[in-house]
Amino acid sequence: MKIAKILSIVAMAAVLASCTHTAGELVGATKSGDFKEANPYGMVYIKKGAFMMGENTQSAIFGQPDNVVMVTVNAFWMDETEITNNEYRQFVNWVRDSIAYTRLVDAGLTDYAIQSRYDDFDEENYAINWKKALPWNSHDEEVVEALAPMFYSDGSLRTIDLHYNYHWMNYDQAQLPHNKFDVAKGKYPIGAEARVDSSWIDEEGWIRDSTIVRPLREPSDLITNKIISVYPDTMVWIRDFQYAYNDPMLHGYFSFPGYAEYPVVGVTWEQAHAFCHWRTQLYRTNVNVPAHVYRLPTEAEWEYAARGGRRMAMYPWGSNYARDAKGCFLANFKPYRGAYNDDTGTMTMKVAQFRPNDFGLFDMAGNVAEWTASAFQPSSNTYVSDVNPDFQYMARKDDPAVMKCKVVRGGSWKDISYYIQCGVRTYEYQFESRAYIGFRCVRSFIGEINNN
Repeated sequence: MKIAKILSIVAMAAVLASCTHTAGELVGATKSGDFKEANPYGMVYIKKGAFMMGENTQSAIFGQPDNVVMVTVNAFWMDETEITNNEYRQFVNWVRDSIAYTRLVDAGLTDYAIQSRYDDFDEENYAINWKKALPWNSHDEEVVEALAPMFYSDGSLRTIDLHYNYHWMNYDQAQLPHNKFDVAKGKYPIGAEARVDSSWIDEEGWIRDSTIVRPLREPSDLITNKIISVYPDTMVWIRDFQYAYNDPMLHGYFSFPGYAEYPVVGVTWEQAHAFCHWRTQLYRTNVNVPAHVYRLPTEAEWEYAARGGRRMAMYPWGSNYARDAKGCFLANFKPYRGAYNDDTGTMTMKVAQFRPNDFGLFDMAGNVAEWTASAFQPSSNTYVSDVNPDFQYMARKDDPAVMKCKVVRGGSWKDISYYIQCGVRTYEYQFESRAYIGFRCVRSFIGEINNN
């Protein structure tokens, strides 16, 4: 009887051991199982699907319809509204504060940094101590001297020269045939080179950019670093509309609390790109959960999201008209010959004032047009992939302006109804800012969800 019990225990131990060890079998390196990604704050889930990409009507620009193709896109998350002044100001304030912390630490005030585990402070590598409040009103001589360059002579904080320094990997250089990694030799081929941009601030405080070509020997050679001035260009309100009195918008649109929930404008494509990078880093440093980067939507993603799951929808609300059955306008645009206020908005409006489309997205037509990640090329629909189509080109500093055109979608408060159609595309140079162009972010979805 005792022998039987002992044998039973040994057998049980063998079974348990087989459950906790690979026993020579292929079981994978990490735990696996179902993963449900949390809904990012302020974003809505856009399920995967197919739609007819292209204009529903004849193009007013080219005189003939664009090539209309059936395409499929993967699932992603998208901001339910355009990025607002209040949200973009969080970016501006973060950049301002990070500069202030850095100046304090560089002045020897190491209480504003998180010390390393060693006794000696590392001046090259340290983390900002965000929990320690900034001493904006301090009378301490060291503090005042360190922060003095951040104030104007009248005592107000400087804002227009706030710089964000970031970098990204140039995958377009890695995919070039002559740069293909040689797996057999374990290195990049002889003669491989990467064309990237490098930015710096000169002695007079000017941002300088230069396109360089460096030998490609390791992945770090593919990195571009960029320095961007982050404050919106408020002058667009008078520069874009000459012989018009828009001075109140110039002085108050981004700074007055009453405009906090209005879409941010005066932001270039390059500034929007920097915002996405900052938003990604902000999330990853505070949330220890796997997630893709925040980015601008591709042209196909934007159009698919605007249609709200309707393959042939002319407008985001699903009908072929800009007004409902009662005659009420369904978006903020330029109705008739310029009776702007007939849709309740003379210029931009607070976001989410009209009903959302079937995906739950607001203002995919009108209010402000939106930057996309895609480069503009009139006939790109004829050669892009029919799965997750996209035509991108990360223009370098020394590229001609024609190579720096980015697709803009959605139309704005100043545009007629044609331009707020889901399939209509226009463009703007990536270095230009306008009083009628904003943006929203997307994030690729992790995993699979049954759309049914």
